[in-house]
Amino acid sequence: MDALTIAQAINKYLESVKLARSPNTCRAYGNAMHVLADVLMENDVDPQVSPVSSFSEDVVVWMVVALKDYSPASEQLYLAATTGFFKFLAAEKLAEINLPRLDLLRVQRSRRSGQRLPQFPREDIERVLEFVNTFTNFEPNDATIRLRAMRDRAFLMTLADTGLRVHEACNLRRGDIDWNEGRAVIIGKGDKQAVVRFSSRALDALKSYLSIRAALDGASGHPLPSLPLFARHDKGAGKKIKPITTTTGRNIVSQRVRQALGDEAEGRITPHSFRHYFVTTVLRASGNLKLAQELARHASIQVTQRYAHLSNDELDKGYHDIFE
Repeated sequence: MDALTIAQAINKYLESVKLARSPNTCRAYGNAMHVLADVLMENDVDPQVSPVSSFSEDVVVWMVVALKDYSPASEQLYLAATTGFFKFLAAEKLAEINLPRLDLLRVQRSRRSGQRLPQFPREDIERVLEFVNTFTNFEPNDATIRLRAMRDRAFLMTLADTGLRVHEACNLRRGDIDWNEGRAVIIGKGDKQAVVRFSSRALDALKSYLSIRAALDGASGHPLPSLPLFARHDKGAGKKIKPITTTTGRNIVSQRVRQALGDEAEGRITPHSFRHYFVTTVLRASGNLKLAQELARHASIQVTQRYAHLSNDELDKGYHDIFE
């Protein structure tokens, strides 16, 4: 049997990653392996031909050099993927890897990712929410425009008041919502089951949206609980009830931000900005870091702690109250 090449081993590694990690992580690891293949070629090692048995931990040094123009966070992610590949080779006995030396080289040669405080324009997000709330005050003749407007209002209210990640919100089904308890059970990041709470205004926005969608849902021929909570309303969907994608979710945010704040605001507010808004709203109201961690479903309280900082406006006011 011919010896396994590096390229073949990479494919086997990525297949194993797919079994254990999220689609986003799989994409990131795939990108890292593309960079690794380029790095090998630059160092006269053809992954399509070279046997994986010749692989050594020295390759991690080549990767560190190649990643010097990447951000520290990207460098750490790509090195984590590369380290995972080395460990896969060792576990499958495809190459002789000195794992302690590998870890030492990675620590010694790579940069540390600096901690950045989450920044987002809180007041602008509240202006966007106020803007979409006015959608109940008009009824355009085009039923599709009205459906989109009410969907987008419900979508943004949901992001702001639940802390859901954009893909989690897009994946919701009508049957996921317990309307009496005001919550939903979801499968979130890391394939973990979690309970998410909904505010009264988010529930009201959802009910308003679903009420004008009732005829479409009823004609779908599918049980209501199985239908997506947020549906497409475009020519491509026709009369079928299809779920929105994460791309549509991002486009909803982009479009409504532009309408509420002007073209110059585009890109300043993303779906994840609404998650920042949620966490800081909980912290500002309660001052309870553990509560914010649990509601945001952060695995580590250190992640939540990044949000426990005062805004520049609050610092300015505190300073002037003291010194002026």
